Amino acid sequence: MFTGLVSDVGRVISIVERGELRRVRFATSYAPETIATGASIACGGPCLTAVDFGRDAGGNWFEVDVGAETLARTTAGLWRPGTRVNLERSLKIGDELGGHLVSGHVDGVARIIARRDFDGMARFDIEAPHGLSKFIAEKGSVSLDGTSLTVNSVDGDCFSILLIPHTLAVTTWGDRREGDALNLEIDQMARYAARLSETRG
Repeated sequence: MFTGLVSDVGRVISIVERGELRRVRFATSYAPETIATGASIACGGPCLTAVDFGRDAGGNWFEVDVGAETLARTTAGLWRPGTRVNLERSLKIGDELGGHLVSGHVDGVARIIARRDFDGMARFDIEAPHGLSKFIAEKGSVSLDGTSLTVNSVDGDCFSILLIPHTLAVTTWGDRREGDALNLEIDQMARYAARLSETRG
């Protein structure tokens, strides 16, 4: 479980193909002695398992295995050496819940259709997959590339978000442009509310 508050921006160092599996190594500021084998780390949205970690002349790193399902349903298949990725460690009991509850289970891939910068901030217009747009509500929460964000407005399959200078500086959002794909996880409360409504007819 995560909160959508990015704690590091990692960088893909290497990708090793192992059939339908990819072993991905990330450069990180996380100290290797604080990472346990099997630990969950949200990497650009998807919750992935740390399978190795260490420190070398290039700095700290950890590795994850990315399976075929994740490669097919998220932007992980687009990662290349040099790709910057939002990272978050799993939530501990007692941690401050500053974002919203995020599972790290990506529901689909959204796409940026417009970006407008003003006063150090940036407004993004985003198109969600049609089947997921019904779960996105004005002033509700959404996770995009592992970042907990508030929805400003909704128009059909499209919605907008506004990012402050801090978020643009400490996440990958400063690099995002029109046409970019984003990992989308809808709010869990919206998912359950919609399901309850369906079962009640």
